[in-house]
Amino acid sequence: MRDRIGADHPGHGLTGVADAGAFLARLTRLEPAALVRLRSNPATGRTDLWARLPWTVLAGRSVAGPGPGDATVSAADLLAELGAAGTRLPARRDADWRWPLPGPPGPVVDQLAGADLRRIAAAAAGALRSAATEGVGGRAVGQRAVRDALLDHVAVVVTGTPDGTTTEVRVEVSQRLVQAVVRMGFLGVDPPAGMDRVQVRRAGRWTGLLAPYGSAWLLSGSPLVLNPRSGQPFG
Repeated sequence: MRDRIGADHPGHGLTGVADAGAFLARLTRLEPAALVRLRSNPATGRTDLWARLPWTVLAGRSVAGPGPGDATVSAADLLAELGAAGTRLPARRDADWRWPLPGPPGPVVDQLAGADLRRIAAAAAGALRSAATEGVGGRAVGQRAVRDALLDHVAVVVTGTPDGTTTEVRVEVSQRLVQAVVRMGFLGVDPPAGMDRVQVRRAGRWTGLLAPYGSAWLLSGSPLVLNPRSGQPFG
């Protein structure tokens, strides 16, 4: 039976169910207890989905539909509702969302090839597996210590002169951002040549990677704490 939208059960307002479902499915595999924040964008008539990944990166994706305004819910509950073709918004958990969101992205500093980011992510995963089985320099090292060191590693450094400026900008892209766009599927599957470009942007203290199917943002000097309950980000 089709859900009714009433005062007690406002609708989620999402029509891009496949896109939202893909985002939520990836998110809940990484963190089953994750929250997702839905923010309506009146200028576009779409809804921005935001979630904090286990390694202190915010992931976002814009999907079709006017949305509920501004609401935070359980990602697993929303995924289940979409999977059942429901229209209700799950129980709100607005008070549980404690993280800032990036402002409007600044101009593009540079672009990276998605294939290069995939190789960087795969190399990090291989290094983690090797360290777990063989140690580092012949010494046993805790997997979490190696994982955190890899995540903090600067994977790419880009420089550029954004449009409308005359000052060269240097941006360090950490492995945390690379893992986010790869693990969340933001690069797509076998994209056509030239369609897998990822923009590097800044928004104040935020550094972002804007990929074809979503974005990942990291706040410099972030106060966010790595969630110890989460699984290994390299899978």
